[in-house]
Amino acid sequence: MARHTSGSGSGAFVTLLTAAALGVVAFFAYQASAADDRPAAGSSPSASETPEDGSQGGEGGEADPTDGPPPLPAESGEGKRVVYSLSQQRVWLVDNSADGTGEVIAGTYEVHPSSVSPPAGEYTVTSRFAQGTGSDGVAIEHSVVFHEASDGTVFGFSAALDGSTPDPDSATRTGAIRQSREHGDAMWLFATAGIPVVVVP
Repeated sequence: MARHTSGSGSGAFVTLLTAAALGVVAFFAYQASAADDRPAAGSSPSASETPEDGSQGGEGGEADPTDGPPPLPAESGEGKRVVYSLSQQRVWLVDNSADGTGEVIAGTYEVHPSSVSPPAGEYTVTSRFAQGTGSDGVAIEHSVVFHEASDGTVFGFSAALDGSTPDPDSATRTGAIRQSREHGDAMWLFATAGIPVVVVP
């Protein structure tokens, strides 16, 4: 009798273990199936997750940086020139292609305007200063001047030695358009005297 009772209990225990093992297998199979329905970490959002305004996310709804810089504005002149967009606060250094059949963008980058902006139009580089002091009192380098207004406001590109940018809300009327020192180097080498500067809205 003792052996029969022990054997029966052992069989029931094995049955319970088998049922538990099947339950675990079924649970993991369900988890794997659910994981297939979830997007992988770091993947692009689906269409339903894209903001309603059509932006691709990011701080301030800015465009995806992988899309590249904005294209050269239309009707911004021809030939070797500097193009400055007031609305985009960006410049393009445009050069003639090596084969003479078109033009190439030698560089483009954002700039930081001061409290006064030049009117849209075409100008030329009138003077250049390797170093000096800006109209806001900041030590600058690689100043490329292209316009002086009737009230004496001077407009030009420059780079602050301390890397600072101007205050567009300043009460002082200044026409400085600041760049990083690296971009100031590029402008200095590109925009020699007489090079056109096209300012677009």
